[in-house]
Amino acid sequence: MNKREVGAAYEEAAAVFLEKNGVRILERNFRCRQGEIDLIGRDGEYLVFFEVKYRKNADAGFPAEAVGTVKQRKICRTAKYYLYRKHYGESVPVRFDVIAVCAERVNWYQNAFDYMR
Repeated sequence: MNKREVGAAYEEAAAVFLEKNGVRILERNFRCRQGEIDLIGRDGEYLVFFEVKYRKNADAGFPAEAVGTVKQRKICRTAKYYLYRKHYGESVPVRFDVIAVCAERVNWYQNAFDYMR
């Protein structure tokens, strides 16, 4: 499997994990000029933008560490466009979560970072 196929497999596993935990997945791999968001879903009242990161092991660092400031800004710009395109108002509560898969362990970091304008 190439990197894209591996990523797609773990994004699918993350979607299944989230659905088992009560999240309704609305979009997968939303892409636009601003960037890409792996998963978008509803968790209670929140519209949640999920970044999925996978590492075979922690030798290269933990997966969540790969979501740095530059990546966060890109996700936020993409989310802003998504909100505009789908006609969500300013009153919709938004959250940014990270799903980190290392080996076979899944960690869900809710509210992993704040919305950056």
